[in-house]
Amino acid sequence: MTHPLDRLWSTIETRSKADPDSSWTAKLLAKGPEKCAEKFGEEAIEAIIEAVRNDPEALVREGADVLYHFCIMLAARDVALADVLAELDRRAGTSGLDEKAARGG
Repeated sequence: MTHPLDRLWSTIETRSKADPDSSWTAKLLAKGPEKCAEKFGEEAIEAIIEAVRNDPEALVREGADVLYHFCIMLAARDVALADVLAELDRRAGTSGLDEKAARGG
């Protein structure tokens, strides 16, 4: 079975080539990377609001929107989801505190 993020990424790749009048994904990407980033930020804020409200069902829905729009933002900048996942793999087993210190933050 294919991982949901892999299916999402594959769908985004396919729909990015579609007519913007027939695909929300194509329409977002046609608006450019800045608009895609703005939309990701809006969705992230909506997820934060649902987390603060303690509405788990709404947070699940908004979380899905966040993941989708994050992938759109990556695609708009020609960054592969596989690269983000590889970075997560690289960090696996490393303390978040150690990783942050290594970045100088």
